[in-house]
Amino acid sequence: MESKMERMSSSVQSWVEDHKLAAIGGVWATAVGASVAYSRRRAPQRATSLRLIHARMHAQALTLAVLGGAALMHYYGNNSGKKRGDDLDYDFYSQLPAATDADGKENERWSW
Repeated sequence: MESKMERMSSSVQSWVEDHKLAAIGGVWATAVGASVAYSRRRAPQRATSLRLIHARMHAQALTLAVLGGAALMHYYGNNSGKKRGDDLDYDFYSQLPAATDADGKENERWSW
């Protein structure tokens, strides 16, 4: 039986998979806030503009790492980057007209 922590972990993971950009934006905003707070506590004499520049750089580095992790998860999470035949989306092909009519005559949309 799954523990409460495993269920919560799987639900968080499924939410992150469905909302990748929101999760990455949240990581960026959290990193900016944490970096500004750390800088304010560590060096209160620094100018606010300098703190924001450093916070943005730290957040950008963390965001690039998260984007790299998301790319790896996307690539390796889907059967080593290969789609199975039954997972392919055939909606485009189902919208095309049939090449032949019911009586076997060639459809005029397909004739040259």
